[in-house]
Amino acid sequence: MKKWVLSNPSCWYFCTNTPQVERQIIKMKEIKVGMVSLGCPKNQCDAEIMMDKIRKAGFKLVEEAGLADVVVINTCGFIQSAKEEAIEEIMEAINRKADGINKKIIVTGCLAQRYPQQMNEEFPEIDGVLGLGHNGDIVKAINKVLADKRVILNSPLGEYNIEGDRLLSTMPHYAYLRIADGCSNRCSYCAIPYIRGDFRSRPMENVVKEAQRLAERGVKELVVIAQDTTRYGLDLYGELKLPELLDKICEIDGIKWIRLLYCYPERITDKLIDTMAKQEKILPYIDVPIQHCNRDILKAMNRTGDEQSLWDLFAKLRNKIPGIVLRTTLITGFPGETEEQFTELAEFVNSVRFEHLGCFAYSAEDGTPAAEMPNQVPKSEKEHRAEIINEQQEVRVSDFCSEQTGKVYETVVEGYDRYFEMYFGRNYMLAPEIDGMIYFKGKGLKTGEFVNVEITDSVENNLIGKTL
Repeated sequence: MKKWVLSNPSCWYFCTNTPQVERQIIKMKEIKVGMVSLGCPKNQCDAEIMMDKIRKAGFKLVEEAGLADVVVINTCGFIQSAKEEAIEEIMEAINRKADGINKKIIVTGCLAQRYPQQMNEEFPEIDGVLGLGHNGDIVKAINKVLADKRVILNSPLGEYNIEGDRLLSTMPHYAYLRIADGCSNRCSYCAIPYIRGDFRSRPMENVVKEAQRLAERGVKELVVIAQDTTRYGLDLYGELKLPELLDKICEIDGIKWIRLLYCYPERITDKLIDTMAKQEKILPYIDVPIQHCNRDILKAMNRTGDEQSLWDLFAKLRNKIPGIVLRTTLITGFPGETEEQFTELAEFVNSVRFEHLGCFAYSAEDGTPAAEMPNQVPKSEKEHRAEIINEQQEVRVSDFCSEQTGKVYETVVEGYDRYFEMYFGRNYMLAPEIDGMIYFKGKGLKTGEFVNVEITDSVENNLIGKTL
């Protein structure tokens, strides 16, 4: 979860009591706006676009929601745990409002898009609810709630703008580059199509221009994202265009690292693999959420492939891109998953030996086909199976970290830990915010600087090293 806040020394806004009354410009005391953004990097990009609009409108960003006059909660609604986190954040804001800390509360994002009426009825303390299609109206909404007007704006599915300037909430040396939004895969367990609509690619020239602007602002690492990154271009150009897009981004001066997340296994083509292999700026790192390996479970998920096709894919990636790091995501306890099918998954994961892995118990989401399927696995069993996978992964990661001792990696500095008196940062094997850190000794280093670090040890699956 991330939190950001915006502000301005003198803010003006319009107030209207009735349609017949002329608008009066009312001078306000300093208005502080806080942004709490939950969930995935795609949601974070939405928040950054809204934050830029809020800043340009003259409000002040503050770093803690508890310091804000108006708090904007950009929610995630992907799975039950994400909904619960969003509700918890809303309740915290409501409690602060009751204590006179926050004056107004606006809820945006996936939960607001999916459940606008419920938000309206169950949380009367909320002053504004904006569906995704009204992200561009965030400033108008802030002005209205400041004028004591409640704002509830529903938005048609898939009708929202993913273009626009962003106020980056990441560290200055890296940024997410969203190339598309929505999803057309229609996996039977997934609510994304019912929240964000069908897959929509951004025009290639827009993506490249944004990448250029980011480079001009000092960004060195671009993390390429979409709900299905590998599908890029199919809707606009009639063919998969990710390799061509990556070639164009690689030509941009200033960009040093390009990292790929959310790649659908069936669309990792030979052309994409060859592009990754030949372009030095594209890191040998790829995130491929497979969810499962059993053919019958994948079919029930409305996904294709099986254990053999996935094995062949990962073998090809490791053969053509030496040193590649593989990340994946798994679901345990999908409806009908037998003990034998779970064992097949656990054994497959152990044989592939993913460097990074996230495993989650299946969550039945409203309106999805899987939620209506028979043979739902008990919650305790779903969670137990996920725990087994995650515990086994801890052992594999420990072995992998031990194997790194003595190796030297180019590492980007991300900060200094005063308690341990060590710098910390990431190499190509570690994606921002999800894959851990390298801790290392050094002197006079700056955040965003790239240095060579020799790995000397590992502690609790974090690498320890020293600068050369």
